[in-house]
Amino acid sequence: MKILSSVVVLFSLYLIGCSQALISQNQDLNLDFEVHEKGFPEKWDYFGNGSYKIYVDSVEARSGRYSVVIENTGDSASFKALSLVLPDNYKGKSIHLSGYIKTENVREGYAGLWIRIDPKIGFDNMGDRGITGTTDWKEYEVTLPLYPEKTEKILIGGLLVGKGKMWLDDLKVTVDGKSLEHPNLELWGSNADRDREFSNGSNIILPKLNNQDINNLDLLGRVWGFVKYYHPNIAKGEYNWDFELLRFLPDYLKVKNNTERDELLEKWIKKFGSLPICSTCKETDNEAVVKPDLLWINRLSISRKLKNVLNDLYNNRNQGEHYYISLHAGIGNPDFRNEKQYSDMLYPDDGFRLLSLFRYWNMIQYFFPYKHLANKDWNTVLKEYIPVFLNAKDKLEYELATLRVIGEINDTHANLWGGGDKLQHLRGRYYAPLKTDFIENQLVVTDYYKSDFPGMTKLKIGDVITHIKGKTIESLVDSLRPYYPHSNEAAMRRDIARDLLRSSESTMPINYRSSNQHKQTKIMLYDHKDLNIQAWYQERKKKPTFKFLTDSIGYFTLENVEFSDVYELKNMLGDLKGLVIDIRNYPNNFVALKLPSLFVSNKKEFVKFSVANIKKPGEFNFRRGPMIESDKYTYPIKKRKPFGGKVVILVNEISQSQSEYTAMALRALPNSLIVGNTTAGADGDVSYINLPGGISTTISGLGIYYPDGRETQRVGIVPDIIVNPTIRGVKSGKDEVLDKAVEILRH
Repeated sequence: MKILSSVVVLFSLYLIGCSQALISQNQDLNLDFEVHEKGFPEKWDYFGNGSYKIYVDSVEARSGRYSVVIENTGDSASFKALSLVLPDNYKGKSIHLSGYIKTENVREGYAGLWIRIDPKIGFDNMGDRGITGTTDWKEYEVTLPLYPEKTEKILIGGLLVGKGKMWLDDLKVTVDGKSLEHPNLELWGSNADRDREFSNGSNIILPKLNNQDINNLDLLGRVWGFVKYYHPNIAKGEYNWDFELLRFLPDYLKVKNNTERDELLEKWIKKFGSLPICSTCKETDNEAVVKPDLLWINRLSISRKLKNVLNDLYNNRNQGEHYYISLHAGIGNPDFRNEKQYSDMLYPDDGFRLLSLFRYWNMIQYFFPYKHLANKDWNTVLKEYIPVFLNAKDKLEYELATLRVIGEINDTHANLWGGGDKLQHLRGRYYAPLKTDFIENQLVVTDYYKSDFPGMTKLKIGDVITHIKGKTIESLVDSLRPYYPHSNEAAMRRDIARDLLRSSESTMPINYRSSNQHKQTKIMLYDHKDLNIQAWYQERKKKPTFKFLTDSIGYFTLENVEFSDVYELKNMLGDLKGLVIDIRNYPNNFVALKLPSLFVSNKKEFVKFSVANIKKPGEFNFRRGPMIESDKYTYPIKKRKPFGGKVVILVNEISQSQSEYTAMALRALPNSLIVGNTTAGADGDVSYINLPGGISTTISGLGIYYPDGRETQRVGIVPDIIVNPTIRGVKSGKDEVLDKAVEILRH
């Protein structure tokens, strides 16, 4: 069982280091293994663990002169796979691999064929129907559905799991029944899709950089991003813009002065085609909430000719669809399309690390609605981080560099959501069975994830942890701050609190204060799988959505809300004088419009959006948001009196994104009050970003504003009445925010 599990893991994580360049569709892929060098089939690669041999066999061939063999030559069972990257991405519904396999004494595993479509789109290795024992030549097959618009590459092959020996011969690949050589088989995508020159790395090694080198790269990053989003031919997908950067870099790094640099940039830009005169390219609207930040073109010390080329591109920019960017239909947040993760590169080389920074910086420069709200001037960030990215000497340092630059946009939605395995290893797999939160700016034990773990009774709810491993909590917070992206202080402390009692070791020395006494102890930490923190959150979701706090005051939480709960609430409103709506959580369902509709008789405006203009990258314009309308849903309800009471909405630092949006809608209700403390300050539908090295992150992709233009990003939903929990309240088990809400509703 362990072997089969490791096969699945390695197939999903293994990054194949093949050296194939772009191959013509009609070129022989050596699917019959007739071409070999030193006993190994040409064009093929392999991966896996254990003592295995792969070689061509001239004795046991199903047809032709040769087959290929995978043989376990050791005493232990693992696996070995033969692999081939197909040369193209194909239009079609499904891809089919067939081939002949013969086996000898296959045991403790199986033999089979496999197909994998990256990134994580499809995978079949015959794990549920593998071949065992000794068998003669027989044809086998695997089929996967195709999703060419999402596909980066397709791999095929054969594998042996466990012990024994297998022969493989006469493979055949078809798409919807057509062979790869079929004249009517259509390839997917544009020229950009078919350019694969640097798919396995750039081989660029940058020398030690001086200030002039960094200035030159800063200029290149700006020009590269500007041309990417403005040039009509890049928009058409005529060029793989990642690889054009990598092609250009070696010559650019050789320039000796600014004149030579600017001439090279001017020539490079012109290489991508002449610009048709644009009759629809308008100037920026004075009413635009955010205007394109292109002052650098005229402010930087570059030649007049280069400035003219860039300004000409601005005046004749792309006005149609774009290969790399669109807006999500019906919403309007950016859809960063066709951005490859290059997951094969666990630790991207110099060229790809620079590409990663350039890509991210320009996405923020042109399509992040809140760039102007960041603490740091975004124009300074590119130059600052060029040496940071290039000096990252391993995967961990690359992940940390990426996390730091993500943090510069001050958006709680942004983080290292994928590809941060070294970072997670650094933070550790062991957790304390204690839930901690910052209460009155101190790290306080607020709950137990599991009360049955031994050695945890020394710390009680309400105890204050003052030191970890001899360091004060505040010093730890300050050191971790750059690595926990956040819109505001409340969100940052919320997230850091979750990780402070986390380590790669199973014990942790702490100092704490309990009953006014200062104490020291060493707490036990537990593997996150054993601790099962998720179960603690799931238990909370079992609580009822609605309950009576008094005979006339109701309580309604969104943590586990279903749409049917909203309907049921409507039936109860006539019996209530006051209602508490608790959004100190993330709503289980989107009820931001349905729930407020129960309380209004006329349309209510509560929000407007700022949306990117892809015809003028960098510009954002206001757009009206949805209205709250009187409930018009058709479902059986009791006859009821209209609700004439107050609504109190509870929020805190847990309230983020959809929670904040819902609070905005409820705030628009008559007789409503928001009570609690600062929310996370990250609102707006998220947009996903892929970066080299398998890294993924997100941004708040839509600007969220009150109808009068007030911002919510970073500020959060500011309560009408601020109530912060206290350590005394935590110790006594009180919900002081809820208590305040009840007090308000009683008067």
